[in-house]
Amino acid sequence: MTGTEPAATRIDTSRPHPARVYDWFLGGKDNYPVDEELGRHIMSIDNRAKHVARTNRWFMHRVTRWLAGRAGVRQYLDIGTGIPTEPNLHQLAQAVAPESRIVYTDNDPIVLTHAEALLRSHPDGVTDYIQADVRDPDRILDQARKILDFEQPIALSLVALLHFVGDEDGPLDLVGRLVDALPSGSHLVISQLTADFDPLGVQRGVEMYAAGGVTLAPRSLDAFGRFFEGLEVVEPGIVQLTQWHPELGVDEVHDGDEAVSLYGAVGRKP
Repeated sequence: MTGTEPAATRIDTSRPHPARVYDWFLGGKDNYPVDEELGRHIMSIDNRAKHVARTNRWFMHRVTRWLAGRAGVRQYLDIGTGIPTEPNLHQLAQAVAPESRIVYTDNDPIVLTHAEALLRSHPDGVTDYIQADVRDPDRILDQARKILDFEQPIALSLVALLHFVGDEDGPLDLVGRLVDALPSGSHLVISQLTADFDPLGVQRGVEMYAAGGVTLAPRSLDAFGRFFEGLEVVEPGIVQLTQWHPELGVDEVHDGDEAVSLYGAVGRKP
Protein backbone atom coordinates (compact mmCIF):
# COMPACT_ATOMS: atom_id res chain seq x y z
CA MET A 1 0.00 0.00 0.00
CA THR A 2 1.37 3.39 -0.92
CA GLY A 3 -0.57 5.52 1.52
CA THR A 4 -3.19 6.69 -0.95
CA GLU A 5 -6.10 5.94 1.38
CA PRO A 6 -7.49 8.43 3.94
CA ALA A 7 -6.05 8.18 7.42
CA ALA A 8 -9.41 7.40 9.03
CA THR A 9 -12.19 5.24 7.69
CA ARG A 10 -15.53 4.14 9.06
CA ILE A 11 -17.74 1.38 7.73
CA ASP A 12 -21.39 2.44 7.83
CA THR A 13 -23.43 -0.68 8.57
CA SER A 14 -26.70 1.19 9.09
CA ARG A 15 -27.51 1.36 5.37
CA PRO A 16 -26.70 -0.87 2.41
CA HIS A 17 -23.77 -0.12 0.14
CA PRO A 18 -23.71 -1.15 -3.54
CA ALA A 19 -20.31 -2.86 -3.24
CA ARG A 20 -21.51 -5.01 -0.35
CA VAL A 21 -24.88 -5.86 -1.93
CA TYR A 22 -22.97 -6.87 -5.07
CA ASP A 23 -20.68 -9.00 -2.90
CA TRP A 24 -23.75 -10.76 -1.45
CA PHE A 25 -25.13 -11.42 -4.94
CA LEU A 26 -21.78 -12.98 -5.91
CA GLY A 27 -21.85 -15.27 -2.86
CA GLY A 28 -19.25 -13.32 -0.89
CA LYS A 29 -19.03 -13.02 2.89
CA ASP A 30 -17.94 -9.39 3.19
CA ASN A 31 -21.36 -7.84 3.67
CA TYR A 32 -23.68 -6.96 6.53
CA PRO A 33 -27.29 -7.83 7.44
CA VAL A 34 -28.52 -4.57 5.96
CA ASP A 35 -26.89 -5.50 2.62
CA GLU A 36 -28.26 -9.04 2.69
CA GLU A 37 -31.72 -7.71 3.53
CA LEU A 38 -31.76 -5.53 0.44
CA GLY A 39 -30.32 -8.32 -1.68
CA ARG A 40 -32.98 -10.77 -0.55
CA HIS A 41 -35.69 -8.18 -1.12
CA ILE A 42 -34.47 -7.69 -4.68
CA MET A 43 -34.33 -11.47 -5.19
CA SER A 44 -37.95 -11.74 -4.05
CA ILE A 45 -38.91 -9.50 -6.95
CA ASP A 46 -36.35 -10.72 -9.49
CA ASN A 47 -34.86 -14.13 -8.86
CA ARG A 48 -32.31 -13.55 -11.65
CA ALA A 49 -30.55 -10.76 -9.75
CA LYS A 50 -27.63 -12.97 -8.73
CA HIS A 51 -27.23 -14.14 -12.32
CA VAL A 52 -27.22 -10.53 -13.51
CA ALA A 53 -24.42 -9.74 -11.04
CA ARG A 54 -22.40 -12.70 -12.28
CA THR A 55 -23.04 -11.68 -15.90
CA ASN A 56 -21.62 -8.25 -15.15
CA ARG A 57 -18.57 -9.84 -13.55
CA TRP A 58 -18.06 -12.05 -16.58
CA PHE A 59 -18.22 -8.97 -18.81
CA MET A 60 -15.30 -7.50 -16.85
CA HIS A 61 -13.38 -10.76 -17.35
CA ARG A 62 -13.92 -10.74 -21.12
CA VAL A 63 -13.10 -7.06 -21.50
CA THR A 64 -9.87 -7.39 -19.53
CA ARG A 65 -8.78 -10.39 -21.62
CA TRP A 66 -9.51 -8.37 -24.77
CA LEU A 67 -7.68 -5.28 -23.51
CA ALA A 68 -4.62 -7.19 -22.34
CA GLY A 69 -4.53 -9.43 -25.40
CA ARG A 70 -5.87 -7.91 -28.60
CA ALA A 71 -5.55 -4.24 -27.57
CA GLY A 72 -2.17 -4.59 -25.86
CA VAL A 73 -3.12 -2.43 -22.85
CA ARG A 74 -0.67 -2.54 -19.95
CA GLN A 75 -2.18 0.05 -17.56
CA TYR A 76 -5.59 0.06 -15.87
CA LEU A 77 -7.52 2.50 -13.70
CA ASP A 78 -10.48 0.62 -12.21
CA ILE A 79 -12.99 2.87 -10.41
CA GLY A 80 -15.75 1.22 -8.40
CA THR A 81 -13.62 -1.84 -7.77
CA GLY A 82 -15.84 -3.45 -5.17
CA ILE A 83 -14.91 -6.14 -2.69
CA PRO A 84 -12.26 -8.49 -4.15
CA THR A 85 -13.72 -11.52 -5.95
CA GLU A 86 -11.21 -13.72 -7.75
CA PRO A 87 -10.14 -13.51 -10.43
CA ASN A 88 -9.61 -9.79 -9.96
CA LEU A 89 -8.80 -7.47 -12.84
CA HIS A 90 -5.07 -7.47 -12.12
CA GLN A 91 -4.95 -11.27 -12.12
CA LEU A 92 -6.61 -11.39 -15.53
CA ALA A 93 -4.42 -8.66 -17.02
CA GLN A 94 -1.17 -9.95 -15.54
CA ALA A 95 -1.93 -13.49 -16.68
CA VAL A 96 -1.55 -12.10 -20.21
CA ALA A 97 1.08 -9.43 -19.49
CA PRO A 98 2.80 -9.78 -16.09
CA GLU A 99 4.22 -6.24 -16.31
CA SER A 100 0.72 -4.67 -16.23
CA ARG A 101 0.08 -1.86 -13.74
CA ILE A 102 -3.30 -1.54 -12.08
CA VAL A 103 -4.79 1.13 -9.81
CA TYR A 104 -8.03 0.21 -8.02
CA THR A 105 -10.42 2.81 -6.59
CA ASP A 106 -13.52 2.54 -4.41
CA ASN A 107 -15.35 4.70 -1.87
CA ASP A 108 -16.39 1.96 0.58
CA PRO A 109 -14.02 1.59 3.55
CA ILE A 110 -14.70 -2.17 3.64
CA VAL A 111 -12.89 -2.48 0.32
CA LEU A 112 -9.85 -0.91 1.96
CA THR A 113 -9.89 -3.61 4.64
CA HIS A 114 -9.59 -6.22 1.88
CA ALA A 115 -7.18 -4.27 -0.31
CA GLU A 116 -4.36 -6.70 0.44
CA ALA A 117 -6.01 -9.14 -1.98
CA LEU A 118 -5.97 -6.41 -4.62
CA LEU A 119 -2.27 -5.74 -4.09
CA ARG A 120 -0.97 -9.26 -4.71
CA SER A 121 0.63 -8.23 -7.94
CA HIS A 122 2.82 -10.30 -10.19
CA PRO A 123 6.40 -9.31 -9.28
CA ASP A 124 6.88 -7.86 -12.77
CA GLY A 125 3.87 -5.55 -12.40
CA VAL A 126 2.28 -3.20 -9.88
CA THR A 127 -1.10 -2.88 -8.19
CA ASP A 128 -2.24 -0.10 -5.89
CA TYR A 129 -5.45 1.01 -4.20
CA ILE A 130 -7.01 4.46 -3.73
CA GLN A 131 -9.95 5.06 -1.45
CA ALA A 132 -11.87 7.76 -3.31
CA ASP A 133 -15.21 8.50 -4.95
CA VAL A 134 -15.74 8.85 -8.69
CA ARG A 135 -17.28 12.25 -7.86
CA ASP A 136 -13.75 13.41 -6.99
CA PRO A 137 -11.92 12.77 -10.27
CA ASP A 138 -9.12 15.23 -9.48
CA ARG A 139 -8.09 13.26 -6.39
CA ILE A 140 -8.25 9.99 -8.32
CA LEU A 141 -6.12 11.31 -11.16
CA ASP A 142 -3.61 12.92 -8.81
CA GLN A 143 -3.09 9.67 -6.91
CA ALA A 144 -3.16 7.46 -10.00
CA ARG A 145 -0.33 9.47 -11.59
CA LYS A 146 1.96 8.14 -8.84
CA ILE A 147 1.59 4.64 -10.31
CA LEU A 148 0.47 4.99 -13.91
CA ASP A 149 2.28 6.68 -16.80
CA PHE A 150 -0.23 9.11 -18.33
CA GLU A 151 1.93 9.35 -21.43
CA GLN A 152 1.05 5.73 -22.27
CA PRO A 153 -2.42 4.20 -22.95
CA ILE A 154 -4.61 3.43 -19.94
CA ALA A 155 -7.85 1.47 -19.70
CA LEU A 156 -10.40 3.32 -17.56
CA SER A 157 -12.88 0.80 -16.14
CA LEU A 158 -16.25 1.98 -14.79
CA VAL A 159 -18.03 -1.35 -14.55
CA ALA A 160 -21.46 -1.32 -12.88
CA LEU A 161 -20.64 2.07 -11.34
CA LEU A 162 -22.37 4.90 -13.17
CA HIS A 163 -25.90 3.70 -12.44
CA PHE A 164 -25.12 4.57 -8.83
CA VAL A 165 -24.33 8.15 -9.89
CA GLY A 166 -27.48 10.20 -10.38
CA ASP A 167 -27.81 12.80 -13.13
CA GLU A 168 -27.66 15.52 -10.48
CA ASP A 169 -24.00 14.59 -9.91
CA GLY A 170 -23.13 15.17 -13.56
CA PRO A 171 -21.86 11.70 -14.57
CA LEU A 172 -21.14 12.84 -18.15
CA ASP A 173 -18.88 15.58 -16.88
CA LEU A 174 -17.17 13.25 -14.41
CA VAL A 175 -16.40 10.69 -17.11
CA GLY A 176 -15.34 13.47 -19.47
CA ARG A 177 -12.81 14.83 -16.97
CA LEU A 178 -11.33 11.38 -16.49
CA VAL A 179 -11.16 10.60 -20.20
CA ASP A 180 -9.70 14.02 -21.02
CA ALA A 181 -6.73 13.18 -18.79
CA LEU A 182 -5.97 9.96 -20.68
CA PRO A 183 -3.57 9.83 -23.63
CA SER A 184 -4.42 8.76 -27.15
CA GLY A 185 -4.86 4.99 -27.45
CA SER A 186 -6.55 4.69 -24.07
CA HIS A 187 -9.85 2.85 -23.59
CA LEU A 188 -13.05 3.52 -21.65
CA VAL A 189 -15.01 0.51 -20.34
CA ILE A 190 -18.54 0.92 -18.95
CA SER A 191 -21.43 -1.34 -18.02
CA GLN A 192 -24.69 0.39 -17.14
CA LEU A 193 -28.13 -0.60 -15.90
CA THR A 194 -30.94 0.08 -18.37
CA ALA A 195 -34.72 -0.14 -18.29
CA ASP A 196 -34.88 -0.69 -22.06
CA PHE A 197 -35.46 -4.45 -21.74
CA ASP A 198 -37.54 -4.75 -18.57
CA PRO A 199 -38.98 -1.37 -17.54
CA LEU A 200 -41.21 -2.66 -14.74
CA GLY A 201 -38.60 -4.91 -13.17
CA VAL A 202 -35.90 -2.26 -13.25
CA GLN A 203 -38.26 0.36 -11.79
CA ARG A 204 -38.96 -1.97 -8.88
CA GLY A 205 -35.22 -2.28 -8.35
CA VAL A 206 -34.83 1.50 -8.39
CA GLU A 207 -37.53 1.82 -5.74
CA MET A 208 -36.01 -0.88 -3.52
CA TYR A 209 -32.56 0.70 -3.64
CA ALA A 210 -34.10 4.12 -2.96
CA ALA A 211 -35.82 2.72 0.13
CA GLY A 212 -32.36 1.70 1.33
CA GLY A 213 -30.97 5.17 0.65
CA VAL A 214 -29.08 4.16 -2.51
CA THR A 215 -29.41 5.97 -5.84
CA LEU A 216 -29.98 3.74 -8.85
CA ALA A 217 -30.12 5.50 -12.22
CA PRO A 218 -30.89 3.30 -15.24
CA ARG A 219 -30.13 4.87 -18.63
CA SER A 220 -31.45 4.36 -22.13
CA LEU A 221 -29.32 3.30 -25.09
CA ASP A 222 -29.07 6.91 -26.28
CA ALA A 223 -28.13 8.20 -22.80
CA PHE A 224 -25.54 5.47 -22.38
CA GLY A 225 -24.04 6.23 -25.78
CA ARG A 226 -23.32 9.81 -24.73
CA PHE A 227 -20.53 8.57 -22.45
CA PHE A 228 -18.65 7.48 -25.58
CA GLU A 229 -18.98 10.66 -27.63
CA GLY A 230 -15.64 11.51 -29.21
CA LEU A 231 -14.40 7.92 -28.80
CA GLU A 232 -14.17 5.06 -31.27
CA VAL A 233 -16.55 2.38 -29.97
CA VAL A 234 -14.91 -0.98 -30.64
CA GLU A 235 -16.80 -3.92 -32.10
CA PRO A 236 -19.43 -5.15 -31.45
CA GLY A 237 -20.47 -1.66 -30.30
CA ILE A 238 -22.93 -0.84 -27.52
CA VAL A 239 -24.68 -4.10 -26.72
CA GLN A 240 -26.43 -6.05 -24.03
CA LEU A 241 -23.65 -7.54 -21.89
CA THR A 242 -23.78 -11.16 -23.00
CA GLN A 243 -23.34 -10.03 -26.63
CA TRP A 244 -19.93 -8.45 -26.01
CA HIS A 245 -17.32 -10.91 -27.39
CA PRO A 246 -18.87 -14.05 -25.89
CA GLU A 247 -16.05 -16.10 -27.42
CA LEU A 248 -13.76 -14.69 -24.71
CA GLY A 249 -15.89 -16.18 -21.92
CA VAL A 250 -14.39 -18.90 -19.76
CA ASP A 251 -16.54 -21.10 -17.49
CA GLU A 252 -19.59 -18.88 -17.92
CA VAL A 253 -22.97 -20.45 -17.23
CA HIS A 254 -25.81 -18.39 -18.68
CA ASP A 255 -29.45 -18.80 -17.75
CA GLY A 256 -31.01 -19.10 -21.21
CA ASP A 257 -30.96 -16.39 -23.86
CA GLU A 258 -32.95 -13.79 -21.94
CA ALA A 259 -31.32 -10.35 -22.03
CA VAL A 260 -29.96 -8.89 -18.81
CA SER A 261 -30.80 -5.25 -18.13
CA LEU A 262 -27.26 -4.00 -18.64
CA TYR A 263 -25.49 -2.36 -21.56
CA GLY A 264 -21.77 -2.65 -22.06
CA ALA A 265 -19.24 -1.08 -24.39
CA VAL A 266 -15.58 -0.23 -24.87
CA GLY A 267 -14.43 2.99 -26.50
CA ARG A 268 -10.95 3.89 -27.74
CA LYS A 269 -9.61 7.43 -27.48
CA PRO A 270 -8.23 8.52 -30.88
